[in-house]
This record gives sequence, C-alpha cells and structure tokens, in this order.
Amino acid sequence: MAESIAALNGNGDDTRTLVVVFLRGGADGLTLVPPMADDNYYRSRPRISVSRGDALPLDGFFGLNSMLKPLKRVWDDGQLAIVHAAGSEDDSRSHFDAQDFMEHGGMAAGGWLGRFLRFRERPPQSPLSAVALGKKFPECLRGAPSVTVMQSMDDFTLGAGSQEMAAELERLYSAEQDLLASAGRDTLNALARMEKMHAATYRPEHGAVYPNEPFALGLRQAAQLIKARVGLEAVSLDLDGWDSHFTQSTIVNPLMVRLGGGLAAFYADLGRMIERVTVVVMTEFGRRVQENSSFGTDHGAGSVMLVMGGGIRGGRVVGKWPGLAAGFLTGPGDLQVVHNYRDVLASLLVRQGAGAQLGRVFPDYDLRPMTI
Repeated sequence: MAESIAALNGNGDDTRTLVVVFLRGGADGLTLVPPMADDNYYRSRPRISVSRGDALPLDGFFGLNSMLKPLKRVWDDGQLAIVHAAGSEDDSRSHFDAQDFMEHGGMAAGGWLGRFLRFRERPPQSPLSAVALGKKFPECLRGAPSVTVMQSMDDFTLGAGSQEMAAELERLYSAEQDLLASAGRDTLNALARMEKMHAATYRPEHGAVYPNEPFALGLRQAAQLIKARVGLEAVSLDLDGWDSHFTQSTIVNPLMVRLGGGLAAFYADLGRMIERVTVVVMTEFGRRVQENSSFGTDHGAGSVMLVMGGGIRGGRVVGKWPGLAAGFLTGPGDLQVVHNYRDVLASLLVRQGAGAQLGRVFPDYDLRPMTI
C-alpha cells in the first residue's frame, strides 16, 4: 500500500500517505485482540481462546495477542488505535462478495480509495500517487486517476536502453505544454528517482529489521517510496490466508507474526516520518464467537480494524463493546458490527484531504466519522 510531488511541484512535504492492508479470508478479531474481561469469550471458546496469560494487557479489558507483540511498542507510543466490533452490513458470508462490498465502499461503482483520489479537493499530481504492491489490481483503487501495480520497484522501469529512450521522450515532451506532456514529464521524473533507488542499496533506519517474507518486504518498499518523495499518497497490499475453519491457531499464529513483524518494522523505519503516514488494517468479516468441532471458527460478522500512524489518538480501543452474551450476538452467533468500516475510513480520509467530498467517496451511506 509517497511523493513525486516533492520533485515535481515543490510541495512534497505536504503529502500524506495512506497505507491500506487487507487481511483476506476473514481474520478473527477475537483472537487478534481478545476481550480478556468478557467471561463469555472463554465460555464460547474453551479450547481455542487466548488465555489471559498469553495476551498482552492493553486497557484492563482487551489484550493484544502475544503473536502481535512487536505492535505493543506502537500502542505504548500512542500511535496504534484499535476499533473492535468493526465491519460492514454485508451478510452474504461469502469472502468474495464481502470483500467486493468493502473495497467498493458499498454498492457504488469503482473503489472507495479510487473515488477519494479522483474527487478530493486537490487531485493527485504524481504518476506514483497510488501503488498496489502485489500481482493484482485491488478493487479499492478501481477508478483512481493513476495506479501502478508492482511486486517490486524493479517493475517500474523502461527496460533495457532506458537512458536513451528517456532522453528522447524528454526532448519530445519538453516541446509541448499540454496535459499529456506534463504527465509525461512527471512520469520521467519519477522514473529517474526510481532508477536511483534501484542503483542504491536501501538500508532501513532506526534499527528496523524487516522479516524476509513478502508482506514485510512490501512494506519495506512502501517505506522506501515514501522516503524517496515520489508523490505516493495511497498504498494497497494484502496479507492472505485468514480463513480458519480448522485448527485455527495453526493457521493464524504465523499470519499474526507476519502482520506484527512487518508493521512494527515499517513503523520503526519511518521514524518521525510516520507522522505523515496512516496505516489501516481491515478484513471482510470476523469469525463466529463459538468455536467449532474442528478447533476453528466459521464465518462471522464483527472483527477488528487497526489504525497506526500520525494524527491519531492511539493507545486505546475506540468505540463501544457490545458484549458476547447470547442476547447480544447477531445472526447465528456473531459479534455485532457496531462500527461500520466506512465511518473508520472517513475519519482517516478527512486527514488525507477529502474535505467536502466524503459523500462522493461513500455514496448512499449516512456517514458518522469516528474520532480516532
């Protein structure tokens, strides 16, 4: 899930970056952030609950799974907020339908992040304003003015003989003053910056060590782009595999290690630059409160969202906890969705410059932005 604007328009220091991490497969928020003071949690999960001794206390009620221990420092720094009982109103219990609904911001055409970049008060001005780190074009960025999909920064190149080709293109664009020529010059400028990054060996700062696995390395590239000031405003990346019908701990424990290790390294690497970066972690739905007979959990409703970075009031679990008593559950036994994901995202987009365009980003929904 940066800034060409610094080089292109001279105001790169004004750019903020939103990093969107999607946990695909329906991540169990009750395992990531267990409600340790809710006895109904332990009654519902006698075999797979996170014991009070295995969770890091957060606020006297919730704990952080020990597999996410690297994030405790971010919490203590006041730069990690947790929204529990979060999700959408989609009740299909289908991974694909629920993911599409969330990434589109409802039933609207295009993606919510793409609409933000298209409609917000100051339009994107960099060819690298939006980057998807991975193989696929994410639906959340559908409709954005410009999106670059890449697994590695080595993908963003003119290829062999690029210096000669770039020189010819630069001569061609310099003779024109229309929008196409301007976009071409901006792209060449970004390419030049990228070429310098290819040539140099990137060294994370502030003692940050990225785990050697794809998710963390994607965040490493995001940090590199942010520091290079190539105009990056939106980053999308995924962490797949959270569908945990069977032997849940075997499935999700390694994923939590990857999530916590990658985010903590990204946070440390950016140092003070994290003040201009916001990371939001989301998933299409949570898991059933009651454990099943296979030591797992089935598709549910409410889960958690994590928000990390500058400009937030972190070190707290935000919002209302509905409880896990039978009378407070929804559907066949799910944690309620008390906090709609759009209300969480809206609060972040205000900081990113959405202004009066929030209604166009999330049409046909009565927004109530949360204070995060």
